[in-house]
Amino acid sequence: MRQRINYGVISASNMARSHMKAIQDNPNARLVAVCDLDLAKAKRTADLFGADQVYQDYRQLLDNAAIDAVVICTPDQLHREMTVAALARGKHVLCEKPMALTVADCQAMIEAERAGKARLMIGQICRYTPGFVAAKDLISRGKIGELFFVESEYAHDYSRIVGSPTADHWRRDPLRHPFLGGGCHAVDLLRWIAGNPTEVTAYANRKMLRDMPTDDCTIAIYKFPDEVIGKVFVSIGCKRNYTMRSVFYGSKGTIIADNTTPHLTIFKDGFAAADGLFDAAATHTVPVLLPVSLNNHNTSGEINDFTRCLLEDTAVTTSSVEGASTVEACLGAVKSAAAGKPVALQYAHLQGGSL
Repeated sequence: MRQRINYGVISASNMARSHMKAIQDNPNARLVAVCDLDLAKAKRTADLFGADQVYQDYRQLLDNAAIDAVVICTPDQLHREMTVAALARGKHVLCEKPMALTVADCQAMIEAERAGKARLMIGQICRYTPGFVAAKDLISRGKIGELFFVESEYAHDYSRIVGSPTADHWRRDPLRHPFLGGGCHAVDLLRWIAGNPTEVTAYANRKMLRDMPTDDCTIAIYKFPDEVIGKVFVSIGCKRNYTMRSVFYGSKGTIIADNTTPHLTIFKDGFAAADGLFDAAATHTVPVLLPVSLNNHNTSGEINDFTRCLLEDTAVTTSSVEGASTVEACLGAVKSAAAGKPVALQYAHLQGGSL
């Protein structure tokens, strides 16, 4: 069995550097090459993380026979092209979220993976955030009973990120709706915990970033399996701190979690009844704080998991089908808001069909 995975990283962005640090820290991984259109930046980054090779053209990086896997941290518009090219050359791929900007692009990436032997994993980082991992574990073990309502949000302020209306920023692409580009975090988190929603109804407006080509605020209501109701709120112009506050309501308790707080808040019947400190009927009003690590962009967990899967020859955790399902659920909300009516979610890729 192989003992180490050799990586190439496409991009020298901050997120790419976070992945490089994770590779550097993993004894079973090695950073071989860095690629960026800014060659000087690629060289500086390669020197910082100990990579031997630098490239300006990602195709040359893919031609490097020493590389086993690539991490794609480029703008979303390039994910399909680069992923399909890497898979065709037999390179395993960890592609940043969202998987792509259209379901057709997701389908092409799935087909490219199925045509060869290389694996494709999508970087849905919330699945590695300690607070969300702890929440899912508690829910899976039945600690708050049967779920009946779940909600998550992606609250961010892009006003200083995207620049002026004339700025050539990749987030200004009309295809990159913020409910997909950022909201995919919240949608994927709820899918991970509650399953694939079957229908979505959404409403949107544009009152904050009026010079953007898309709505900047969307609220979506989802139908999940087992009659669970879900809500996702996405705003890229709100005036508050960045957060992904999420709440999970069950028949025996409630969990409040986010990716910027070092604890979960849990309300549950019967916590303190045995101690005689509270009336057993009222203990659900007493919050219990469960400490968790703060790591809202846990690329180390992601790289460690991907590396393990490749070395052990097991299925990747967040598969291409998972990534495509999140994209479809996000774009369903965008379509619903535009059409003013509910949208059914089909997930044709789950049966190997066309999206």
